[in-house]
Amino acid sequence: MYKIQLFIQSLFLVLSFELVYLSEFSHADVGTAAHYRTPYLPTACYGNDATQFPSSNLFASAGEGIWDNGAACGRQYLVRCISAAHPRTCIPGQTIQIRIVDRALSSVSRPSRHGATIVLSKTAFRMIARPSTSYINIEFQQV
Repeated sequence: MYKIQLFIQSLFLVLSFELVYLSEFSHADVGTAAHYRTPYLPTACYGNDATQFPSSNLFASAGEGIWDNGAACGRQYLVRCISAAHPRTCIPGQTIQIRIVDRALSSVSRPSRHGATIVLSKTAFRMIARPSTSYINIEFQQV
């Protein structure tokens, strides 16, 4: 009887943790992320203003699906890697908060893959995925 009770308590704890973890992204969208590297200036949002970049270097260019005719500038998103073409590409449990500073279609630096929902800075991409891949599948939510 004790083993059954212990099993049920353990199961309850695991399910509670999963519900809390999943609720963070309960209203999230799914898309793809690529990466790009310097030069980042000028940007479609803020031109040559170097202060537009967060000190953490966690920023991105918006793909056409979220660009919203420039309204995406300054928006912040929670982003996490959910899968990739190669196993073990995603870094488990990593979620980052990025700021949109550019439009992917017109950025000075070309993305690692065209058509991505979000094109992350190299630093941001490496926080959630192994850098050897050109794109990943993501879950993202505006903050």
